[in-house]
Amino acid sequence: MSSSAYDPHEPARRPGGKPDEQPKYRVLVHRRFKRLYEQLADRVGLQQAQQFWDHVSHDPGNPAPVASTCILRGKAGKPQGPGWSRTTHYEVSGAARIDYQFNDEYRVEADGDAHRVVAILTINYSSH
Repeated sequence: MSSSAYDPHEPARRPGGKPDEQPKYRVLVHRRFKRLYEQLADRVGLQQAQQFWDHVSHDPGNPAPVASTCILRGKAGKPQGPGWSRTTHYEVSGAARIDYQFNDEYRVEADGDAHRVVAILTINYSSH
């Protein structure tokens, strides 16, 4: 995510427990939003929280089948580095929005193995 040794992202587990099938992408949340992520199921309901996680862990580059998504424009949508997507804005419900980017070939080290990851950048529970 950054070129420094410090990585502020941590794994974001699926709300309600393990998924039925192996995810294609590893979902990460910025530590600044970890507590907000842990509140997701309580705030929007378990089903919607799981639908979000299932979408980003399997198909983050396409529109969500059950929620509104859009690609942010301008500076807000700028990729965080080479290989990263533009920022996707996902409306979990009328009361929650999550912005994320994904990378199909993320490497912790230049010569390390490539992994598919989704980075949750922001979580917002206030109204527009």
